Amino acid sequence: MLEKPTDFELVKRFIGGDEASFNEIARRYQQKIYWHARRMIGNHLDADEVVQEVLLVLYDKLKDFKFQSSLYTWVYRITATRSINYLNKLKIKRFFSFDDKQREEIRYKEDIVTTIEQKEKLAHLDKVLQKLPSKQREIFVMRNFDGLSYEEISEITGKSVGGLKANYFHAFAKINELMSKTYGKD
Repeated sequence: MLEKPTDFELVKRFIGGDEASFNEIARRYQQKIYWHARRMIGNHLDADEVVQEVLLVLYDKLKDFKFQSSLYTWVYRITATRSINYLNKLKIKRFFSFDDKQREEIRYKEDIVTTIEQKEKLAHLDKVLQKLPSKQREIFVMRNFDGLSYEEISEITGKSVGGLKANYFHAFAKINELMSKTYGKD
């Protein structure tokens, strides 16, 4: 049985001209990129756009990869940056747009979640996450949905572990506050 090549081996092969190695890297990371972007941005269509952006950046920049961190960390750093940039572009568009409410309704109707209950829960969680400042949302998503340690998040974001813990605490407190407004306290 053949062993799967490591991320580093795939990067080296790609740098050496093996295009198929990039396809394998994209397969390994596409779903992780999607879910990180989805949780950061809040809907399927925009997350798909971020995935495409990230894959294009990876293809373009992979030849410059320095092997100073894991590929996983590097991909997450790019995904987090692109997600935040995309959110900033959305804010600008919303400011100057007259039909954003209609667009949001279309996005949610096309969501991939299958049951009404799941849609309601996901929509509520998305709304709560969207109320957080982007840096707090990023830390909360990375910590809770992506299962990253504070050290891994620090490596990805370049922020101190102490600062990350403070941002996480504020995000968690805000989510609890917003959830208790909707569901009441237990």
